[in-house]
Amino acid sequence: MRLLARAGELEALGRSIIHMEVGEPDFPTPGPILEAGQRALADGRTRYTSAGGLPALRGAIGAYYADRYDTPVDPERILITPGASGALQLVFLALLDPGDHVLICDPSYPCYRQVLQLMGVEPIAVPVGPDTDYQMTVALAESAWTPSVRAIVVASPSNPTGASIAPDMLSELHAFCRDRGTALVVDEIYQGLTYDVPDRTALALGSSDLYVINSFSKYFGMTGWRLGWLAGPEDAVEVMERMAQNLFIAANTPAQCAALAAFDPATIEILETRRLAFQRRRDRLLPALRALGFGIPVQPSGAFYLYARLPEGMALDSMTFTGRMLEEAGVALTPGDDFGRHDAARHVRFAYTREIKDLDEGVRRIRDWLPSV
Repeated sequence: MRLLARAGELEALGRSIIHMEVGEPDFPTPGPILEAGQRALADGRTRYTSAGGLPALRGAIGAYYADRYDTPVDPERILITPGASGALQLVFLALLDPGDHVLICDPSYPCYRQVLQLMGVEPIAVPVGPDTDYQMTVALAESAWTPSVRAIVVASPSNPTGASIAPDMLSELHAFCRDRGTALVVDEIYQGLTYDVPDRTALALGSSDLYVINSFSKYFGMTGWRLGWLAGPEDAVEVMERMAQNLFIAANTPAQCAALAAFDPATIEILETRRLAFQRRRDRLLPALRALGFGIPVQPSGAFYLYARLPEGMALDSMTFTGRMLEEAGVALTPGDDFGRHDAARHVRFAYTREIKDLDEGVRRIRDWLPSV
């Protein structure tokens, strides 16, 4: 966020900045969703919904799991939230008490550890690398295990690496958690944005004890609408609904009405076209960065990120590297320090959320700038 603010300051001074720092799709919200939101406003759909969300939207999400993933989910197990961030908070509050521990990957989405620490819960960051496709395994979980661990959090596809967790690995991790009476929380906020692997959901394991977090932000292009959902055990969802009533009252009503159009065939057609555009961007940027000496040992299979090791011989740490690149080359990236501590000073994240011509220009600027570092 600090780099984004500085990039804005430079642009206000007339500088051209290539933005590859923020994980927000550059595509606008699809037309059918916008139209549904506009109708909701025109029809006066501006009052509170129940804390659990519109029944029609909960039902639509359940049907989406059944239609797309052949995994029926009872709407009573689904809760509509103010973004995936709201879902994350509710799941953590339902599962954890101060003094508990939670296993997370390092690197991973920074808000996991920040929200946990705000609750007095200590995250245990488990270093992951290309040997496990940057994902948690049973062996890694076992090596970091303590009796106070109450949950394991994984993401698929993940931020910042774009890595997806293999179904057998997820199944083994789920069994590991069950054996120890520990919850498995799966962040699927980038679900739908997959390229070389089938689009999957952890709910396909068929177990009612999983906690799955999702959002309308990434695949559906509704970042600013602040709308997400969670799926979990029915008794836990009832508890989280009461929590939501006290914390949020309910998710945004016009946004919920708009999201009803997210699953229409016309909308999905638009979203699939955009998914293919993201794949073309990845396939353009990945070899270009490798040619410049950035280390990207695993081709990411989802999301819209490349987590890259700085070129060999680079004396700068990632914070200094990204700061100087912004000021001197006009390219904004995210330092690895945002995502954990494991080799973070040697990594940066590229977000390919811009058109190919902008990505090409960013690569050109980096190529011209690197010899001066």
